[in-house]
Amino acid sequence: MSEYMMKPVSATPTVEKIESLSLPDLNDLCDATDAAIEGGGGFGWLELPARETLERYWQGVIAMPARILLVARLDGVICGTCQLWKPPHNNEAQAHIIQLTTNFVAPWARGHGLSKMLVQHAEKTARDEGFSVLNLDVRETMTRAIEVYESLGFIRFGTHPFYVKTQNQIIKGHYYYKAVDPKALET
Repeated sequence: MSEYMMKPVSATPTVEKIESLSLPDLNDLCDATDAAIEGGGGFGWLELPARETLERYWQGVIAMPARILLVARLDGVICGTCQLWKPPHNNEAQAHIIQLTTNFVAPWARGHGLSKMLVQHAEKTARDEGFSVLNLDVRETMTRAIEVYESLGFIRFGTHPFYVKTQNQIIKGHYYYKAVDPKALET
């Protein structure tokens, strides 16, 4: 290699649970959310909401004790997220189940294994929090996400034929589960 050629720099992907948002993290999170929505994976949003709406949304997630926020970072910049939603206290019969939702990685940060890292961290967090089953749902058009979930052992147990309506198109959705602590399910 010539002394004038630059060596490729590899990005550092990380995933972590966060319980507060600094202003830079909030800005990164909103930017990543905008990019995900524009890329077609905005966990329900079809069009970009106002920045103030996104800021309030993410601050609300942090404020809610029933939600756990995990973020993916690329070289320290938040570029993706997922949440774990705990069941309500009055649902004792399903107190062992937690829901994985709002899972995305911004298009500019894809290809570094962050989606898989987020889901694996969600599984570990679910176990650490005392849950034994992790549920999730996903649009049928999110083929890469489906590949990740299925490669990690999630089992599809149903399909909703009218899951999403976007731009006058109806899209199916798939429901998955995984026993993240099978011993806890033994009776």
